[in-house]
Amino acid sequence: MKRNEVKYEELSPMMQQYLDIKNKHLDELLFYRIGDFYELFFEDGETASRELELTLTGKNAGLKERIPMCGVPFHSVKPYIEKLIDKGYKVAICEQLEDPKSTKGMVKRGVVQVISRGTLTDYEMMKPKDNNYIASILDFGNSYVLTYSDISTGEMNSLTIKRDDITLMNEILNLGVKEVILTDSENSKLINDLKNTYGIEISYSNSYLESDYEYLYKDIKDSKIIMGIKHLLYYLVITNMKDLSHITNVEIVDKDEYLSMDIHTVRNLELFETLRLKERTYSLIWLLDKCKTAMGSRKLKSWLLHPLKDKTELNKRYEKIEKLNTEFIIKEQLREKLYEVYDLERLCGKLNTGSLNARDLLQIKNSLAYIPEIKGYMKELGFNEELDELRDIYELLEKAINPDAPITLKDGALIQNGYNSDLDELRSIRSGGKDFIASFEEKLKNDTGIKNLKVGYNKIFGYYIEVSKGQSKMVQTDFGWERRQTLTNCERFISPELKEKEALILNAEERIIDIEYQLFMEIKETVRKKIFELKRDAEILSELDAILSLAVCAEEYNLVKPVLTDKHEIIIKDGRHPVVEVVSKNGYVANDCIMKENTNTLLITGPNMSGKSTFMRQLAIIILMAQMGSYVPAKEATLPIIDKIFTRIGASDDLVSGESTFMVEMKEACNALLNATKNSLILFDELGRGTATYDGMSLAQAILEYVNKNIGCKTLFSTHYHELTALSKEMSTIKNVHVDAHEENGEVTFLHKVVSGPIDKSYGIHVAKLAHMPEELLKRASEILSVYEAKDTKNKKVEQVSFFDEEETPKEQKLEVKTEIQYIKSEVEEELKNINVDNLRPIDALNSLYKLKEIMDKKESVK
Repeated sequence: MKRNEVKYEELSPMMQQYLDIKNKHLDELLFYRIGDFYELFFEDGETASRELELTLTGKNAGLKERIPMCGVPFHSVKPYIEKLIDKGYKVAICEQLEDPKSTKGMVKRGVVQVISRGTLTDYEMMKPKDNNYIASILDFGNSYVLTYSDISTGEMNSLTIKRDDITLMNEILNLGVKEVILTDSENSKLINDLKNTYGIEISYSNSYLESDYEYLYKDIKDSKIIMGIKHLLYYLVITNMKDLSHITNVEIVDKDEYLSMDIHTVRNLELFETLRLKERTYSLIWLLDKCKTAMGSRKLKSWLLHPLKDKTELNKRYEKIEKLNTEFIIKEQLREKLYEVYDLERLCGKLNTGSLNARDLLQIKNSLAYIPEIKGYMKELGFNEELDELRDIYELLEKAINPDAPITLKDGALIQNGYNSDLDELRSIRSGGKDFIASFEEKLKNDTGIKNLKVGYNKIFGYYIEVSKGQSKMVQTDFGWERRQTLTNCERFISPELKEKEALILNAEERIIDIEYQLFMEIKETVRKKIFELKRDAEILSELDAILSLAVCAEEYNLVKPVLTDKHEIIIKDGRHPVVEVVSKNGYVANDCIMKENTNTLLITGPNMSGKSTFMRQLAIIILMAQMGSYVPAKEATLPIIDKIFTRIGASDDLVSGESTFMVEMKEACNALLNATKNSLILFDELGRGTATYDGMSLAQAILEYVNKNIGCKTLFSTHYHELTALSKEMSTIKNVHVDAHEENGEVTFLHKVVSGPIDKSYGIHVAKLAHMPEELLKRASEILSVYEAKDTKNKKVEQVSFFDEEETPKEQKLEVKTEIQYIKSEVEEELKNINVDNLRPIDALNSLYKLKEIMDKKESVK
C-alpha cells in the first residue's frame, strides 16, 4: 500500500498527523516516535524493512486493511540510522514534543533533526580521526565558491576556485567531503561526477540565511564568499534545527599559501590510504600519526593535506620539534597528559546540538583538569600559545556533576549531593521513605501475625501489601486495608498510612528527576557560554599534539631537519621512503637525489621491481613531509619550496568512467603540463606504456622536451624506452640515472641503488622468474629475446640515428631517415608552437596530444 493511495479523511488522527509531517519531508525516511519506538510507515517502512533486514508488519490506521510498518526501539536507534546513512539515505527524526502523561488527546510531534552524511553530530557515527565535511558550491560564471564545514567540531572554511571542474573536484575529493549542497543551476556533468562517479551525497537549496550568525561574515569583504557562507548556513539550520554558535569563525582559505596536489597525487603517494586495499594501515598518515587525541590526529591530517609554502612558519615547526626532542622528559610528560584529554572539539559541537549528556560534561571536566600542567610544560619549552585554564568551569563541574552519572538525562543521579539544597531535601525524603517501607513491613508482620506478608511496588499499582492466598483470611476488616489486586497466588492491599507515604515518596522521585534535569540544563548553558575559550584550547592542544607526533617520529625513524633554500635545487643524501623502510623485512637501501640548478629532470631507467617507483615516491614524500613541518627521512636534505606536485604512477584503467590506461595517462599528464610551474615537482612513471611502442615513445619524448623547454620544473621520469636516454646529449637539463642490478652466473640481484647513467639491460625475464613463471615458458622467452637482441644490434645504428644520433650512415638510409626526422620534427614543433599554454583548456590539451599521435600514425604509413 502506497502513501498516495489512501484517503486522508479515512485515516486515524495519528496517521493524519503522520502524513502532515511526512509531506514536508519527502526526501527523508521519517522516524516517527510512538512511545518507546520509532516507527516507519508506507514506503518508508518497506524501505527500512529491506535495508535494515527488519520484519515488515502492519498497523491499524483507520482503514479496512493495515498499512505497512516496521519499527525500532528508541534506545537502540543509532546503529539503524548509521546503516541507513551509510547506504545514502537521509533520516528525519520526529519526536513527541509533549509528555503523553500530561497531555489529553493527540500528542504534538515534530521533526527535530534531519540526518545525512554531512550533518552527523553524534560522533559515535563518525571516524574519530577524520573530519566529516559538508560543502556548498556556488557557481559565479568565472569562479566557484566552495564553503565547507564540519558541524561536529564547529569548523567552517571558504575559498574561491577558478571555474574548472577538475580543480573543484580535486578539492572536494581531497577534503573527503561527504555531502554537497548545490543550487538548481549547477551543471549536470558536475552532479553526475559527484554523485555517480564518486558517491558523494547531493542535496539542493536555493536559499540563504539572511539574519542569524552575521558575526561569521561581518568582517569579510568578498560578497561571493559571504553568499557561500549564507548558503551553507541555511541548509545547516533547517536540517539540524539546533544552535550553531559553536561555529565561532570562518577561515578564508588562500590556496596560494599551500602546496597543491590533485586527487591522483594524494592517492598515488598513498598519503591517507593504500592504493591496493584502500586502508589507512601502511599509508603515510598511519606512520606519522602518534597523536594522543582524536583532534590531534585530525590536525596532523590537515597539515599533510595542506603543506605550507611559508618558510618562516615551517621553520617554527622545525624549531618546536628540535626543542621537544632536546627536552625529552617534558615531551613524554606532555604526551601522558594529552592522553587524558578528550575530543574537546566535538564536545563543543555536542554542547550546541543538544546531544550532550552528563558523561560528556565529565569528559570536559577531566580534560580541563590537565590544562594547568600542560600550560606549565609549554611555558618551560618557550611555546607562546596561551591556554585558558577555565577554573570556574572546572570547579562548577567538579562540584555539580556526579562522577557516576548515567548517559540518559531522565534517570536521575546526575547531580552530586550538596550542590542544591532542594534536591538534597527531596533525596532525604526519598531515602527516608525507603527506610519507612522496610520498617513498615516489619511492623505489619508483628501487628497482624501474617509472617509472609511483604510490601512491594510496581509502576501500575504503586506500593501495595501482598499476602499469600493461604494467609489472606487473616486480613481483618478492622485493619482498614483496601483490596487493590487479586492474583492467582496472592492478594494485594493498600492501607491509608501506606497510601499517604506513597504519595510523598513518588512525588519526591518525580521532583528529583525534574530538578536534576533543570540543574543539568543550567550547568550546560554555563559551560556553553565558554565555548569560544574551549574551542581555542582545543585548537592549541590539537596543534601541540600534532607537533609532538612529528617530534616522536623524528626520533623514532631517525629523521633529519631539512634546510629550505631559495635556490632551484634538490640535494638529498641517503633519502628513504619512510613507510617502505618501516615495513621492509630485508632492510632498506637509501639513495641520493641530487638535482642542482642546471638539472631539471632525472631520466630513470632500470628493471622492474628494482625500486624506480619507490625512489620517485620517496622524493615527493620527503618534500611533503618537509612542507608539513616535519623532519624528513634522509641523512641530509636541502630543498626548495615546491608549489605543486603532479604524479602519474602505476597503470590502471578508470573502470567507472570507462577510460583506458592510456587515456588516464594522457589526462593526468595533461593536467601536469597545463598547471605546473617552474617551482613544481612532476613524477612520470613509465609514461606512454598504454599504447603502441612508437606512439608511446614519441609522446614520452615530446612530453620530456616540453617539460624541460617550457616549464623547467624538477621532474622524475622513469621509462623502459632506453632510446630516450640519448636525449641528455641534446638537453643539458636532463640527467640519466638508473637503478643498479648485479648479474652473476645467470642470477640477477636487484641492488635498489640509484646510480648515474642509463642502464644497458632490462631483466624482464628475471622478474618473470621471480614470479615463478613455468620454466619452459622462461626458456622460450630467452630464445625469443636473443632473436630480438640480434636484430636490434644489426639495426641499432640506423635506429639510433633516426631518433637522436648524428653519426654517418649509408647514403640511401641517411636520406630516408633524414626525411623521416624532418617530417616528424617539423610537425611536432609546429603543433607545440601553436599551443597557447596560458589560455589552454584541458580538452584542448587532450586534442593536441591526439594530434601528435596522428602525426606518428602518418609516419607509420609513410614507411
